[in-house]
Amino acid sequence: MKLPPTTARSVRLGNLGRRGNPLPIPHGRIPEPKGQDLDYINVAHSFLIHSEWDKLDTLSNKLTAFRIKHILLKIHKDSVLSYDFYKWVVLKQPNAHTLETHSVILHILTRNRKFRSAESILEGIVESRDVDLPSRLFEAIVYSYREADSSPHVFDSLFKTYARLKRCRNATDTFCLMKDYGFLPTIESCNVYLSSLLSLNRADIALAFYGEMRRCHISPNVFTLNMVIHANCQLGNMEKAVQLLQEMGSTGISPMVESYNTLISGYCKRGLLSAAVKLKALMEREGLRADRITFNTLIYGFCKEGKLNEANKILREMKAMGVAPDTITYNTLINGYSQLGNTEIGNRLYEEMQRSGLKADIVTYNALIMGLCKDGKTKKAAYLCKKLDEQNLAPNCSTFSALIHGQCNRKNSERAFQLYRIMIRNNLSPNSQTYDVLISTFCKNEDFDGAILVLREMLQRVVTPSSHVLSELFEGIRLKGKYDLAIKLWNEVKARIHVVTGSEDSICLSYPPDKLTNDVVPNCKH
Repeated sequence: MKLPPTTARSVRLGNLGRRGNPLPIPHGRIPEPKGQDLDYINVAHSFLIHSEWDKLDTLSNKLTAFRIKHILLKIHKDSVLSYDFYKWVVLKQPNAHTLETHSVILHILTRNRKFRSAESILEGIVESRDVDLPSRLFEAIVYSYREADSSPHVFDSLFKTYARLKRCRNATDTFCLMKDYGFLPTIESCNVYLSSLLSLNRADIALAFYGEMRRCHISPNVFTLNMVIHANCQLGNMEKAVQLLQEMGSTGISPMVESYNTLISGYCKRGLLSAAVKLKALMEREGLRADRITFNTLIYGFCKEGKLNEANKILREMKAMGVAPDTITYNTLINGYSQLGNTEIGNRLYEEMQRSGLKADIVTYNALIMGLCKDGKTKKAAYLCKKLDEQNLAPNCSTFSALIHGQCNRKNSERAFQLYRIMIRNNLSPNSQTYDVLISTFCKNEDFDGAILVLREMLQRVVTPSSHVLSELFEGIRLKGKYDLAIKLWNEVKARIHVVTGSEDSICLSYPPDKLTNDVVPNCKH
């Protein structure tokens, strides 16, 4: 059976699905069993209702999808027995299951509100790489809907499963098909979808979907509106986010601390710290108590802007209000001071953290190591790195990046390169900033062979160098009079960048045009 065609679908569109009257649910019927099939079904049914599983085992080699469907329909009023039989088939003859047999058990489980079991089955089904599976699965569910005496919960579980697995296009298509047949997902399932979209940084699609929810008269709850505020903050629509917060009360939904925290976070990420502090004060006037997330968010905002004195004031207020700082609080402050190379206060905070009984994690140590490296104390940084073993912590990309930057600040390109090699041996991938600082340090030391070696490894690992570092390298090669090498190397860079980005204009050198510039980078746009 093929479902009637529906309107074109895209996760980016509003007004999803068809308009007008819903399509009727088809009256799908499977043929009645006869002969050997009927005998098999009756005997298997008798074994099942008497829990004679050992006897049922003797029938396993004669299982077919047709027989499984009829047995499930025969016992559909007992959801526990139905599910046990379904799992028995999976164990004995997994290939006997089809989309039709899966659909029947899904109807049985969701009608009896066994959603966790149903969604577990759905997860196993939709993990298949079959491109046509989503449409065929929906067809199978619709076709068996009436015969299994099902309920709309089955479609809601399907939509929620796609949403939780972040199969956004499948979730949207299912939403459209549900609408076509007159069904809508629950607000809880819609929230799962909104959450998945936001985790994928698709705030634009989240807002479009929320608009469709409202057109379908799906009433939001406080969690929905918190995510819509978050989506607007992600997109920089701060005025709209504030408006939503202000309008929550008029819809009968009281804002939560999380509602304010979401907006405070949006302000802090954009450096609008005064607005964030005022919003916290408003929240408290409304009778809501700032929590650890509120304070941590404000501390992060002030640290990000380099306003450490203000961040410390927030910490003192936090303690005064009886809200205990956690590892995130201290990590944020230690990182803030380390960015400025102030290892003294960073260490003081680290000691306070330990006295509070909080366990330092890799983020703590990375911040301390970075501070020491910025302060030129690379030996102390290396010693602290050795302590990671004692704490059962493994150095990560940030650890090596800090150590490499520390050696580069001292113009010790050889030691920095050794650390780079150790990083690679540990299956850690340097980022573009780490490669750039290595190349730049080799250039400052006029070791262009080392710089070219790092550049070629960088390109091999599909990391794009910055135009500034390329300019520095080619300018150094030019000053050495190695024109042929410069042209050869530039052609390598162009070829590699073209493979990665499909364009040669992604890199632009910025040193003054001369004969070399014209030969090596004729297409550079200044």
